[in-house]
Amino acid sequence: MQRDQEVTFREATVADLPGIVRLLADDPLGSTRETPGDPIPEEYFTALGAIQNDPNNTVLVAEVAGEVAGTLQLTFIPGLTYTGGERAQIEGVRVAASQRGTGIGQDMINFAIDRARARGCRLVQLTTDRQRPAAIRFYQKLGFHPSHMGMKYHLNDA
Repeated sequence: MQRDQEVTFREATVADLPGIVRLLADDPLGSTRETPGDPIPEEYFTALGAIQNDPNNTVLVAEVAGEVAGTLQLTFIPGLTYTGGERAQIEGVRVAASQRGTGIGQDMINFAIDRARARGCRLVQLTTDRQRPAAIRFYQKLGFHPSHMGMKYHLNDA
């Protein structure tokens, strides 16, 4: 599928939030975790405000024809490893179903990698659920390697 409209990458605004939440909920896993109603829950606004007030965090959107067509969260993490090098963590990557296969996802990840490189990060990392084999193939095509085994501890279940 070819992209027929220009894509703009920018930091998310409060006005983007309903569209972002719809994207986050638009897959089998996200549909069990997210609440894309009208209106969306206040917790999303609180979370976006916290992200916007943190210089080490940002939510990016890919915009096509005035609509949110993709999103991701980019977090910069200072650390002692890699000789005190900072790393970038990519989370919450989603592309609208109507835009998949147009290259927006690849361009969005590359945009995030460029921001990490410009900031001097030593590496970019991300996780994806094992139940998303297409996403795993996508990230590997972009040069990500399954070098570690990620683990999560859900506090709601403890």
